Amino acid sequence: MNTLQNQKTNDFNEIVNGRRSIKQYDPTVKISREEMTEILEQAAKAPSSINMQPWRFLVIDSDEGKEKLAPLASFNLDKVMSSSAVIAVFGDRKNYEYAEEIYGKAVEHGYMPEDVKDFQLGYFKPLYEGMSDEQMKDIVLLDSGLVSMQLMLVARAFGYDTNPIGGYDKEKIAETFGMDKERYVPVMLLTIGKAANEGFQSYRLPVDTITTWS
Repeated sequence: MNTLQNQKTNDFNEIVNGRRSIKQYDPTVKISREEMTEILEQAAKAPSSINMQPWRFLVIDSDEGKEKLAPLASFNLDKVMSSSAVIAVFGDRKNYEYAEEIYGKAVEHGYMPEDVKDFQLGYFKPLYEGMSDEQMKDIVLLDSGLVSMQLMLVARAFGYDTNPIGGYDKEKIAETFGMDKERYVPVMLLTIGKAANEGFQSYRLPVDTITTWS
């Protein structure tokens, strides 16, 4: 698949500086699953700890899906219902189950020599398998945060806007959509669609305030 076939711009300044958190979308604009797949494929090139890619996406793009989500995100209902889709980002506590595929395919495609694969699987996979729930949660939250930011920027490149949402019922979302709540850690919701307005600019603290030099 040509993952750039639906991309609208590669202007980095426009992508970064034009991003806003959008509260109202044009409800008539739908994103096809083919195009959403392209967006997610680009977003998933984000970095992750030992390349375990622990993020998992639940794309809620049907009326039925949004109706199920609505009572869990009642404080953000306008964004949810007017968006083209809501992407629920989860972290997979058992991401190491894909280690063989990740490193095996890396060797197959010539990205990694066999001995490096053997070392990674022999050292890091048992390490991940033996982690506590809290240790693994810390890792998947960090990595899933990276992919979420990348997803928002990729959406801009495809001509769409987003809004990250932390205010929803994280206790119920996995089981509401038939997912194992012990395995999948809820990270955030991302609404995505065509903005109905430009959104608001927001003040950013100056670099001198947020940075210490040493």
